[in-house]
Amino acid sequence: MKKNIIFSFILASSLLTACGKDVAANESAVTPNEPTSVTSATDINASDTTAAATESPKQATDDMLSGLHADEADSIAKLIGADFENASVTAASETAANTTPETKPNNSAPASTPAPAPQPAAPSAANDNTDPIVLNSGSGSCHLVNTPFDLNDYVGYADDCDRTPTLTYTGSVDPNTVGSYPLTATVTDHSGNSVTWDLTINVVNSIPQYTSDFEQMSFSDFRTRYAGEGRKFGIDVSTWQGNIDFNAVKNAGCDFVIIRIGYYYDHIVTDDYFRQNLNNARAAGLPVGIYFYTTDNSESGVRQHARWIADMLGGTPLDFPVAFDWEEFGNFQQYSMSINDLNNYYLAFADEMNKCGYSAMLYSSKNFFVNFWNEAVKAATPTWLAHYVDSTDYTGKYSIWQASCAGKIDGIAGNVDMNVLYDPLPLS
Repeated sequence: MKKNIIFSFILASSLLTACGKDVAANESAVTPNEPTSVTSATDINASDTTAAATESPKQATDDMLSGLHADEADSIAKLIGADFENASVTAASETAANTTPETKPNNSAPASTPAPAPQPAAPSAANDNTDPIVLNSGSGSCHLVNTPFDLNDYVGYADDCDRTPTLTYTGSVDPNTVGSYPLTATVTDHSGNSVTWDLTINVVNSIPQYTSDFEQMSFSDFRTRYAGEGRKFGIDVSTWQGNIDFNAVKNAGCDFVIIRIGYYYDHIVTDDYFRQNLNNARAAGLPVGIYFYTTDNSESGVRQHARWIADMLGGTPLDFPVAFDWEEFGNFQQYSMSINDLNNYYLAFADEMNKCGYSAMLYSSKNFFVNFWNEAVKAATPTWLAHYVDSTDYTGKYSIWQASCAGKIDGIAGNVDMNVLYDPLPLS
């Protein structure tokens, strides 16, 4: 599954020293819509991750991740991002407590800057009494010395109604001098509601290399650990798993497979292995589903995605609803969307899939199901939970639980995500 990871999540969660971009003056205002790139760990191939000290912060991030297997790099935030981020924001503000979801991994090409969504009239102050939320506190981020600093590159935030809340901060960062720089950040929406938190940016000479310590688990051990009445066990795959022997996968005890059909940044791209994976998994007798990763920030865009998916499938029956995967929350403000917008865009995607003869399912990590996706959406659609723990404490309903990103199974050379499916399955 596509699992995005923003730079600050990696370093903060790994307890490494930290990072950003343009010297910021005291009480500097950072423009939320300034074009910047959204860094995604699994979108980085080893061939393009050699960074020089004079290169951009995104390239510096790539350098830190060079050599890291895509399936490990794209999974880091769900495992270790939540505890760090929640602690950081809770200590700074009662309002921000429990509003800092972890990120979810990503298996796609590098992100391009999103186009701004159309801006309708904003709700009046009288109608909006909800504070913005912090999706990524940015504390512990590492900024490469002698590169411009922009705090928006290292924090993520959102508002229920305001698509362009304003980020300000006190304190300053000298990007030309190595050291640790404490800041206090505030996000304010158009109605004057705000949230404040403390963070530290570390300016460093070089970006530390990340070393994963995720527990690798065989598929047989996974089945044993999560065994229970009425449960089935499967995997989700994309181009990152390469050429898969699905007969071996089935013989290893796999009950189903969910396959990436494609992804969208500034245009739709078909997963290189989609057609092969779909045909070979079905030929091996495995029930199949698909997922689609998108960064689109418009209703028309997600409806177009749904129609493209249906065209690609050409009437091919699926055993699962089509999973919608939107997870660029590390710098969410760069997409010029409110929380309500994205919830409504998912419902539009599900509606369009239904019109095309398929149903839809929402994939997300635990913290985003708790803090971002609203109750109406979760009640209207099946959900696929990502939470990498022995026993999830998520209390909402879910049909599939992605419980590991470091699985090993016969037929696949690298790591693979492993999932528990509950039967009878509430997928309608």
